[in-house]
Amino acid sequence: MLADGWTYSGWVVGTARIRAVDTAWPEPGARILHSVGLWPALLDDETVVRGWDPERSIELQARGWPAGEARVLIEVKPGRGGSGCRIRVTEDADKGPGTLLPRPVRSAVIGPRNVETLRRLIFLAERRAPEQRSR
Repeated sequence: MLADGWTYSGWVVGTARIRAVDTAWPEPGARILHSVGLWPALLDDETVVRGWDPERSIELQARGWPAGEARVLIEVKPGRGGSGCRIRVTEDADKGPGTLLPRPVRSAVIGPRNVETLRRLIFLAERRAPEQRSR
């Protein structure tokens, strides 16, 4: 899923649509052009790959102006007992007005959003049926 930029609107909370994905995605410097918000109040912006390790992680610079930009690191590690995997998202504002908020306030907003993002990613990766998604 991380290597397919076209899927991001299906699991990244706040991404309303993907407008374009560079053919080099997910290589560093490649971009996803996306829109954030709710129709009709959509803002067009982009996310750029800063680092890519196909076995371990992707690091992104996510733009969402006028709020600013955030550094996002998604790490994938083997699961306990050799089954499945563990995924961790680390995100924080690093440019723009979002950085003016104290870190605990940013975390209070970003944390629940990333929990839902991970739930959506898991559903897609496991291809769960809708009736199983309430868990």
